[in-house]
Amino acid sequence: MSEHRRRPARSADPTAPATTTTSPGRTAPAGAARSGPRHRRRTGTVLAIGLPLVLTAAGTLAYGTDLGLFGAAGQARAAAATVTAPAWAIASADGFASVDALGQNGTYGGRDGRTVTVKTLADLEKYATAAEPYVIVVAAAITMDPVGKEIKVQSDKTIIGSGTSGQIVGGGFFLGQGVHNVIIRNLTIRDAYQGVWNDKEHDYDGIQMDGAHHVWIDHNDIRHMADGLIDSRKDTTYLTVSWNKLSQENKAFGIGWTDNVTADITIHHNWIRETEQRNPSTDNVAHAHLYNNFLEDVAGTDIKSSYGNYSRGRTNMVLENSYFQGLTDPVVRDATATLVQRGNVFSATTGKNESGGTGAVWNPRTYYAYTLDKAADVPALLKSGAGPRTSLGTTTATTTAAGTAPATAKAAAATTLTVAKDGSGQYTTVQAAVNAVPANNASRVVIAVKPGTYRELVKVPSNKPHVTIQGTGGSRKDTTIVYNNASGTPKPDGSGTYGTGGSATVAVDADDFQARNLTISNDFDEAAHQDIAGQAVALRTSSDKVFLDGVIISGDQDTLLLDTASKDRLGRVYMTNSYVVGNVDFIFGRATAVIHKSVITLKKRWNGTSAGYVTAPSTAANRKGILIADSTISGDVSDRSFYLGRPWHAGGDASLDPQTTVRNSTLSAAVRTTPWTDMSGFSWKDDRFAEYRNTGAGSGAASSDRPQLSDSQAAGQEVADWLGDWTPTAS
Repeated sequence: MSEHRRRPARSADPTAPATTTTSPGRTAPAGAARSGPRHRRRTGTVLAIGLPLVLTAAGTLAYGTDLGLFGAAGQARAAAATVTAPAWAIASADGFASVDALGQNGTYGGRDGRTVTVKTLADLEKYATAAEPYVIVVAAAITMDPVGKEIKVQSDKTIIGSGTSGQIVGGGFFLGQGVHNVIIRNLTIRDAYQGVWNDKEHDYDGIQMDGAHHVWIDHNDIRHMADGLIDSRKDTTYLTVSWNKLSQENKAFGIGWTDNVTADITIHHNWIRETEQRNPSTDNVAHAHLYNNFLEDVAGTDIKSSYGNYSRGRTNMVLENSYFQGLTDPVVRDATATLVQRGNVFSATTGKNESGGTGAVWNPRTYYAYTLDKAADVPALLKSGAGPRTSLGTTTATTTAAGTAPATAKAAAATTLTVAKDGSGQYTTVQAAVNAVPANNASRVVIAVKPGTYRELVKVPSNKPHVTIQGTGGSRKDTTIVYNNASGTPKPDGSGTYGTGGSATVAVDADDFQARNLTISNDFDEAAHQDIAGQAVALRTSSDKVFLDGVIISGDQDTLLLDTASKDRLGRVYMTNSYVVGNVDFIFGRATAVIHKSVITLKKRWNGTSAGYVTAPSTAANRKGILIADSTISGDVSDRSFYLGRPWHAGGDASLDPQTTVRNSTLSAAVRTTPWTDMSGFSWKDDRFAEYRNTGAGSGAASSDRPQLSDSQAAGQEVADWLGDWTPTAS
């Protein structure tokens, strides 16, 4: 693959600001006291089996220009006019399908178009082949006519089954050259079998792709077809295949039909059973990442697998934490291919189990973040979690094929307010939309913000819970909320300066807040204002159950303040698939916070120097602090110039017990070999700082200056341990 085609998704600052800053209050060398007010700062595995928490964007139709939304008449009009896709229907992909490349920023399907429900072949074909984006909810068993028909899906489509009722019988889907941004989820695709096991006459596949890119095939049950279940052919790339059941077939999943070595493919959490070959067969793939799959040759059946995972041609494969049960030749490698194995389990297997090769060893985390489940857990995990789900998650009304709302819906749609700078929405500022949310609202209000730069301060007060602020563009960079207050900035009324917490561009004091698909920034120019304290917060939260999904939080010093309402209050924050950009203590505070599957981008300071601290937890005793998991820490800074963290005892409070754990993450050479340091007279060794199984040039072995968790300790420091009884769900 040529160099310019592939951009690793999470290796650099996505905002690439020209100016970098720092401030007098936090520029002291390691171990020095921090000056200025400090009334701020705070803060796995997939949380629901089979439900990856991924980016979502607006799948709604605007109300129009009526501002009277919250009276009885306004609510009635809203219920009649608003159409919101289910959370699953507007999700976007993980793995290679999430990578920004070939002019496509990840894979999110039809989320920017209408949502339609189909029950007939005519309607399914009409919307799947349309030029416009659609979320197509299949709510019936649709029989293909003629048998073997493959609908030619066009770009920007999500095709998703409604519960377990969405079925495609006797045919499937075809994605041709250049088709991109397609999601196929939660469907049963079955029964095109024509009575001949190794059928050379009928090329009837469940899903065939020829030269497509950015495709996500997820949570389907594909079985008993004529030729193969999935074919990825002719340089199809940026493909993720996840959480599917593939069974009852001669050929499960073939990849190749090309001499080029350009494709990038992720295959994870699939249950492949009662299949003979192509499990998968992976030919001439530049980067093939297979993990947490369960390959099972079921005893006592007529179907006997001839081989398992096959790295063919010049494929470069990484195979991790998969489980092979009863297979002959479970892992096979051509002499020309490269295959790296890590953490796999082989039970009652015989024959070839190969690895090696001369290709360059590559790290999937260079391209995207991911979580590995334990291989021993994979069979049970996939038996319960693979294939179609009975529920799409948060269910809301959808548009039928005829364009009208169905008579019944499982739950009322969230209220949606639209914001657009050009006046095409209901409001021209985000704060005006927040102000329109009624006090003590009982249900979700989505503030859908159209692309643009909104230079304003936004505050969500504590009496307005259940608010989502969501960018509606194709990228999280399309919608930006930005301001430039700093701790030392004078207030307009002459009553002093803002202080650190008060400098936030967006301040959230309300529980159950969500933000997604946007950028929140503080662009305070520290170089021009060396006369004032320069702590400048982009986002401050002081509440519980805050879900940050697919966002960029960008600043310099004190970028992301994750706090709690008081020292004795719990405040949980979950951030995923996101970026945090900064240089000094830029993830800080008292909250119980998880940074998961994200990128932490280190940034030079205002004078061009490299020196900083990633975290400054201020955790209360007996609480959990900051957890960074399955993420990447890197940036365009000098080697060995950044600490992972230091203990912030706000106000000199010795009763605090700051905590940061960094685990299963990729650390660049920017991280110091002694990654923790003291602060304001408090030793980090008296608090809770540790690592576990990090990789990369910035990782290191256990020592007194670099504590590592034991396996048993790490088992109690998972994402789920931080979040407790809360499972973040996009809504």
